[in-house]
Amino acid sequence: MLVLGVLVLIPFIWMISSSFKIQADLFKYPINWIPQNPILSNYEEVWGGKYKFALFYWNSAKITFFTVVGSIITSSLAGFAFAKLNFKGRDLIFLMYLATMIIPAQVLLVPRFILFDRVGLVNTHWAVILPGIFTVFGTFLMRQFFSTIPNELLEAAKADGAGFFRIYWQICLPLTKPAIVTLLILTFTWHWNEYENPLIFLRSSELFTLPIGLSSFVDEYGANYSLIMAASVSALLPLIIVVAIFQRFFVEGIASSGLKG
Repeated sequence: MLVLGVLVLIPFIWMISSSFKIQADLFKYPINWIPQNPILSNYEEVWGGKYKFALFYWNSAKITFFTVVGSIITSSLAGFAFAKLNFKGRDLIFLMYLATMIIPAQVLLVPRFILFDRVGLVNTHWAVILPGIFTVFGTFLMRQFFSTIPNELLEAAKADGAGFFRIYWQICLPLTKPAIVTLLILTFTWHWNEYENPLIFLRSSELFTLPIGLSSFVDEYGANYSLIMAASVSALLPLIIVVAIFQRFFVEGIASSGLKG
């Protein structure tokens, strides 16, 4: 596993190393993994040049933040309802809701575009944020975790006069931190790297997200791989930070929700 891990890391190490090299040193053989004369001009050109990289970064951060927060709220509420509330047709509704996962996302693009165009959301960030707030997988993940909480704990809270929302907010939700962090990491990773929806729904360059901006950046600087590597490292850094901070909770959440294996 250690050898496999090193093999997986090699392309990323090369990317980071290349971002500190001049173009002439990029493809020298043997590879200089540690640049002899490291430079920062590539990052200065990416962030301070004519390209609106900082704006794309901000757009991605804003969209990802609202999507992550919204998906955690809706998924935890729905997961709690499907796991702990008894109402008629609960299991059938959950099964039908879960069955929507087999529908390819591309099938929904045309009707979604027509709907958003009629309500005036096309070429706004809400056209990208709103579909990501409601996630079937997030609901399934939270339901699996809420199901592990003993019903006796909820019955004791009811005996003390707690309502359903108070039980959800003060008792169940604090116990689901690993599942919430798992959903946070998965949602953050997906929407930070999302390319298809921003490409379809966003038309103005001022609204472009980082993946769209990187694509345009590659088109413009296709021959300058040092700049492309610097831009790619900058785009990858938030993902590395988020996973590094929440990795322990992520592993615990996957194991506790019954998804391991």
